[in-house]
Amino acid sequence: MEIQSIKNRFGIIGNSPALNFALQVAGQVAMTDLTVLIFGESGVGKEVFSQIIHALSGRKHNPFIAVNCGAIPEGTIDSELFGHEKGSFTGALDFRKGYFETVNGGTIFLDEIGELPLGTQARLLRVLEAGEFIRVGSSKVQKTDVRVIAATNKDLLELTDKGKFREDLYYRLSTVPIRVPSLRDRQEDIPLLFRKFAVDFAERYKTGPVQLDDEAKDLLINYPWPGNVRELKNIAEQISVLSEDKHVTAGSLRKFIPETSGNRLPMLLSSNGTAAGNGHEFANEREILYKLFFDMKKDVTELKKMFVEILQNPSLATQHAAFINDLNELKPQEVFASAALSSGQPVMIHNGHEDIHHHEEVEESLNIMDKEKELIVKALKKHKGKRKDAASDLGISERTLYRKLKEYDISE
Repeated sequence: MEIQSIKNRFGIIGNSPALNFALQVAGQVAMTDLTVLIFGESGVGKEVFSQIIHALSGRKHNPFIAVNCGAIPEGTIDSELFGHEKGSFTGALDFRKGYFETVNGGTIFLDEIGELPLGTQARLLRVLEAGEFIRVGSSKVQKTDVRVIAATNKDLLELTDKGKFREDLYYRLSTVPIRVPSLRDRQEDIPLLFRKFAVDFAERYKTGPVQLDDEAKDLLINYPWPGNVRELKNIAEQISVLSEDKHVTAGSLRKFIPETSGNRLPMLLSSNGTAAGNGHEFANEREILYKLFFDMKKDVTELKKMFVEILQNPSLATQHAAFINDLNELKPQEVFASAALSSGQPVMIHNGHEDIHHHEEVEESLNIMDKEKELIVKALKKHKGKRKDAASDLGISERTLYRKLKEYDISE
């Protein structure tokens, strides 16, 4: 089926290349029985893609069920998915069929698959590999013919590194991966979506549809939309109901859009100028790095203050003897240059025997990648080469640290 036909049938608004590609993959894989893993942030519409795949498949006349794995308690999820026998646990007053039995011949959509307990993951892997399962409290093997579509807003590979998700299950699920783009990655679609929602709510509440001026559209486009399409729909509904003027200006729109954190830190770039890695991952890294930079600058300021106090009163040197001994291995110019970083001013030290009249303007490097490399080296040195501890101190995953060691050619 053509992409536009899919959009018309399922009410999908947008023309961004990333969205079109995701729809194209969904349409191509629908007629097969392959397992599909849908990636995407919360609110991007992952369940809609599962419905598209089922509706275009040969199972379209058979049952479809969506299960939110994160909403079912760990103690009952095996019973929900695979069923149980009477008396198999406290409260099991009767025999019960699970979803994999009741949806036999159809499609099951497992949302938030990353929330599955490890024991349940092993049971699911058996279903995917052999089409077999065992009810809780039973020893009889049951057969099922169910197509599995899974979805997650987490990095499952990172969860496998932490031992929270089975690696074999990950590769079994991601036979065909589909990544649904976030709203901020398809900015050109935001005005179209807002207009569609505004018209729908105008019909529902029997009022005129709101319209945005150019400044309001720019504000709408540049807002990061952490809640994606779901958040945009909520904002459109609020404006449709609460706005007195149907011609909405940027000033009026600001009353409905939550204030952002104001974070304007730049994205870390790789050597070819492209964004390196996952956006969320580096958003966290940037925050950690900048916090460390500011802490370093504060430490350097205190260091400079200590040097000045010692110069003015040499007797104070005994109070800082332990710290000074730690600096013995450093060259004087390195110590003086560090002290100059906070002010950018030349430093002259008198040690009681000779004057060092070496004036040099030291300009602090502002290259983020240089600072990141420096922090990684310091973290490894601090934790004596233990990657796990160093990664935890830096606020990144061990897998990310390993990639950074390769990227910066850092030897441990």
